Amino acid sequence: MDKKILILGKGYFGSRIRENLDAEISEKRINSVDDVIGEIKKYRTDILINCIGHTGKFNVDGCEEDKERTLTANTYMPLVLAEGALRAGIKYIHISSGCIFHYNYDKDQPIDDDKTPDFLDLFYSRSKIYAELALTPLLKKHNILILRVRIPLDNRPHPKNLIDKLTKYGKVIDAPNSVTYIPDFLKALKHLIGIDAKGTFNIVNEGGLYFPDLMEVYKKYVPDFKYSVINFKTLNMARTNLIMSTRKLRESGFTVRPIKDVLEECVKEYLNV
Repeated sequence: MDKKILILGKGYFGSRIRENLDAEISEKRINSVDDVIGEIKKYRTDILINCIGHTGKFNVDGCEEDKERTLTANTYMPLVLAEGALRAGIKYIHISSGCIFHYNYDKDQPIDDDKTPDFLDLFYSRSKIYAELALTPLLKKHNILILRVRIPLDNRPHPKNLIDKLTKYGKVIDAPNSVTYIPDFLKALKHLIGIDAKGTFNIVNEGGLYFPDLMEVYKKYVPDFKYSVINFKTLNMARTNLIMSTRKLRESGFTVRPIKDVLEECVKEYLNV
């Protein structure tokens, strides 16, 4: 890829994107638009990718306890970075979240890419929504790409990987959920950059993942592993469980794999078997 890419945010997504796209990561603490422009000039950047975000120390409930940090990382920073990219005249890519919608399994269709987010029950979700609502009016005029990812599933161990989380908890819910398989996300990102896509895209795999299905594949290779299934409706906590549409990503020319088709590959590579 001949475009020079600069990533801000050296966490899970930032590190994976850097490795895959041979991009640079800035470790400078950003406090202003001038800081952003300075980094763009320093790295001679063509594309700025925002991977800065706060999801809580252990899970999103931690965002309720540290609202200032959550608001700064998830709302303020995306807008500061966007302003810097627009002033520099370069493409801006914002990694957002799909955990920003209410969903009724009995009534709703998969959530379309252009639906306005409405899940305000968690401060984490609210902070992500604020950023999207501020960026959305700019999409028609400027070169901005918003990518909504959800529940990362990866073929390598990491605390944010769904496999790590579920095997640690030992309990899984029984509701299907949209999931972003990271190797496919990286291919989709490269594709969307290649076609200079703009607007908002759901970057998830097709269909919903029943977590017990993933655990059964894992158990196939780790027979001693045990887990239990719980009814998600009995969980007395605010959470988003939903299915997202992949219409727009498919219409862009990208082949979206069904989530059920990646489970065996994912687990085998994760366990190195």
